[in-house]
Amino acid sequence: MSFGDYSTALVTGASSGIGAGLVERLAREGLKVHAIGRRRDRLAELSAKTGCAVHAIDVRDTAALRDAVVHLPIDVLVNNAGINRPGSIRESTEDDLDALVDVGLGAVLQLTRMMVPGMVTRNRGHIVNVGSIAGLHSFPGHAAYHAAKAGVHALCQQLRIDLHGTRVRVTEVCPGRTATEIFATTLGDEAEARRRFLDGFATLQIPDVVDAIAYAIAAPWHVNISLMEIWPTYQVPGGLRFAQPDS
Repeated sequence: MSFGDYSTALVTGASSGIGAGLVERLAREGLKVHAIGRRRDRLAELSAKTGCAVHAIDVRDTAALRDAVVHLPIDVLVNNAGINRPGSIRESTEDDLDALVDVGLGAVLQLTRMMVPGMVTRNRGHIVNVGSIAGLHSFPGHAAYHAAKAGVHALCQQLRIDLHGTRVRVTEVCPGRTATEIFATTLGDEAEARRRFLDGFATLQIPDVVDAIAYAIAAPWHVNISLMEIWPTYQVPGGLRFAQPDS
């Protein structure tokens, strides 16, 4: 498979960031791209720039997703939509947990379920799930986000089994810190988000992740790049910490 073997793509979380970058890249490669996002104004700008078809839908609305896309012969599905609600499990609210699981895992499951049968029938397709290093490594303060992304990782491994014997490929992309709007939307303060997470750091940029995904899609049909961890050079996982018990 390569870009030339595919004609259509569906990208969620397309209003900004990695999703918008992917829509632009896939359109340049000649695919007809369907872009899903919540912000109509951003989608309209993206459509004017790329010619993509837009669907202003919250991915938690499974019925709306089904009505919009289940009939489309999608070759490349990119499950990219995501949110974050920081906090340990002790600090998380009921809404935090529901939102993170519904967006970060539930929508991935639902869209994959909708698109896979057509891919199998055509014996052609590529599912790209944008996960996170948080699905593979633990660090403080993001319990439900880690759980949702770990679920995406498990799903990708299972899909490889479920699709065995077909030319439908599965790629999980797990970026480290990337300069997107998620930090500002999480904190609700763009200036503070830049100060804490972006300014002075050599983070990944959106084209870095987009190029990696494009590389996986463009690989020959007999090559499935199943898992990519993409780290900034100056970021590492882990970090041994040892607390002292109270005296």
